[in-house]
Amino acid sequence: MWISAARPGRTHDITAARRDRILAHLRAAGLGALADLGFIGLDDDGDDPVVVTGFKATRARKLAPAEREANRILAAGRAPVERGFAHLKNWRILIKLRTGPALATHLLRALLILTNIEATTGN
Repeated sequence: MWISAARPGRTHDITAARRDRILAHLRAAGLGALADLGFIGLDDDGDDPVVVTGFKATRARKLAPAEREANRILAAGRAPVERGFAHLKNWRILIKLRTGPALATHLLRALLILTNIEATTGN
C-alpha cells in the first residue's frame, strides 16, 4: 500500500497524481499501481500502462467474460488496500486532525505501516 502526500483543502486524487507526477515516478522505478474505475484515463499509455484499471460496463455495452474475470482479479488485488484504508477510517484518528499537510502525510504513512504490519501478522 502507498499513500500520496496530503494536500490542503479538497483535491481530487487524479489531480494530485498529475501534480505530483506520480506516473513518471512509478515508470522510472519500474513499478505499477492497481486503481479503481475512478482512475480511467489517468494513464493513456496503451503499450506500457503504469496504472491498471478495470473495465467499465454501460447500458449499451456489457462486459465480455474475459473483462469480468479481469475485473474480479483486479478487485482481489485491491482488497488488502481497501481493507487497510478501512482500518484507518475505523481508528477514527483522522477525524480531529488539526495539523499541516506535511505532518498529516507523515502520520498517515506511519499508520499505513502499522496497518501493513497488522495485515501481514494477522493480529
